[in-house]
Amino acid sequence: MIVKFLTYLALEKKYSHHTLTSYEKDLLDFQEFIRRTEGEIDWNEVSLLIMRNFMYELSEQSLTERTINRKISSLKSFFKFLKNCDYLDKNPSVLLESLTPKKKVIIPLSQAETLKLQSKSSDSYIALRNSLIVELLYQTGMRRIELINLQISNISFSNKQLKVVGKRNKERYIPLSDNLLDSIKEFLTEKALKNEQSGILFESNTHKKLSEKTVYNIVTQMLNAITSKSKTSPHILRHTFATHLLQNGAEINSVKELLGHTSLAATQVYTHHDIEQLKKVFNQAHPRELHKIN
Repeated sequence: MIVKFLTYLALEKKYSHHTLTSYEKDLLDFQEFIRRTEGEIDWNEVSLLIMRNFMYELSEQSLTERTINRKISSLKSFFKFLKNCDYLDKNPSVLLESLTPKKKVIIPLSQAETLKLQSKSSDSYIALRNSLIVELLYQTGMRRIELINLQISNISFSNKQLKVVGKRNKERYIPLSDNLLDSIKEFLTEKALKNEQSGILFESNTHKKLSEKTVYNIVTQMLNAITSKSKTSPHILRHTFATHLLQNGAEINSVKELLGHTSLAATQVYTHHDIEQLKKVFNQAHPRELHKIN
């Protein structure tokens, strides 16, 4: 039946070879588990308990929730296929629930760490470009793809602001600091000397937009030089931008607009505070603490 199912996915669903290989491995792993724990039984004898035991064994192997959920999805698709083919009277996988993935905790850079980002290793064109990429991501909170699509015409030196085109072509304006404007001017001077005139702020050697991978590599290389955090990526700079604004008293709705979020809930993920900071706020602001009698 596994072969028939894979044939169905290939011919009817037009799944890729890679996807078919994943389905096949997941189902063969489950089949091997059944033979080892239940003996030779037919597919219509498989119960929800057997499936849950399989999940438990997978979790004991220290597999990630994502991997286990992929295998659960494979089982659900397979048993739905068997039910639709009238091979089963009842589909036991209907009640099989996926695991809830653990939320990844992103730790922002400290303000001391971000100060180190301003130092350039040299005044070469590449050094200026890489430094400006990182500073723009940190000082504006823009997304990686938004930075890649930046046009020189998006920058207003007179108004000290930057137009960013976000998701669904929604435009927003972000203020630019004087030091960031100076860095942009310095970079544009070097860019003109290289005769890069496409209008794109950051160009590749072939005068095209930088790839997402290139920007990722630039950022991680520079962040790894100034922090010992294991997770470094362009998104950590967006996270740090929002966190530092909120820590320094910015109103959450203003941060929402700067980030280009459509929902306030998306911004609230950045409102985390460590317990010591919460204690400090409590001690400084709560009436009971202010009027405490020693």
